[in-house]
Amino acid sequence: MAGSRLGFIGTGRMGGHMAARLLAAGHHVTVCDGNDAAVAPLVALGAKRAKIAAEVASDTEVVFASLPTPDVVKTVALGAGGVIEGGKARIFVDLSTTGPRIAAAVSAGLAARNIVAVDAPVSGGMAGAKNGTLAVMVSCPKPTFDALEPILKVFGKLFFIGEKPGAAQTMKLVNNLLAACSLAITCEGMVMGAKAGLDAKTMIDVLNVSSGRSSATQDKFPRAILPRTFDFGFATGLSHKDVRLCLDEAEALGVPMIVGSAVRQVLAITSALYGPDSDFTSMVKCAEQWAGTEVRG
Repeated sequence: MAGSRLGFIGTGRMGGHMAARLLAAGHHVTVCDGNDAAVAPLVALGAKRAKIAAEVASDTEVVFASLPTPDVVKTVALGAGGVIEGGKARIFVDLSTTGPRIAAAVSAGLAARNIVAVDAPVSGGMAGAKNGTLAVMVSCPKPTFDALEPILKVFGKLFFIGEKPGAAQTMKLVNNLLAACSLAITCEGMVMGAKAGLDAKTMIDVLNVSSGRSSATQDKFPRAILPRTFDFGFATGLSHKDVRLCLDEAEALGVPMIVGSAVRQVLAITSALYGPDSDFTSMVKCAEQWAGTEVRG
């Protein structure tokens, strides 16, 4: 399906890389973002710029979106000047993390205009978006998935979760909860070791060949915490939002989230101390501050 005309709304940290991959794959892409700096590199690569979402949806049959919050997704899809007001779009692919209830609402709203909503949240961070190695979780009617599969493969590895609207969003929330939890507890363990005088790099080396290994020890600590760069590429505010969404869904399902609730509080504290735009690896700074030590490699 190379050479397809596609739309892309939200070309920030993640969306910009994904839209660039579509262009590199030979697709014609119409982009939309309120930030001029976010769309300029894509226009330079040959993308066409639209001012509002409805304009994208009047120019293309398949519209992708990568947006920061559930409310923004709902507005872009169903609000004034949104995808629902476009005259050409037939498929709306949401790459954002919104939670299943917003996904279901968007699906129902767009269905009234004969537009199929596709949940396709992604995991793998900015590096995965740039390199095409994301995990892409998809829920939608199976024929729609089959039609989109060649395009979605540009982003990474695909997982068909099911046909129920919001199913992929539930999977994504579980993933992000586990990622945040593993980072939070690894921060505490590493700070304990540092306070006791252990070498941080040696600790990580041991953990990565032992039962304590995780995405935090294998990737986040070596890349962003030990060198003290705190630039893994995922904002504290977004992680807090994702964990909060997960806990809200768990509560609605009657599933207790005792550990998850504690991690939500750690993220809230990190956001309050270092700002929602700080990298979520800044969680370690809270434990360091309380313990009076630092984890350095």
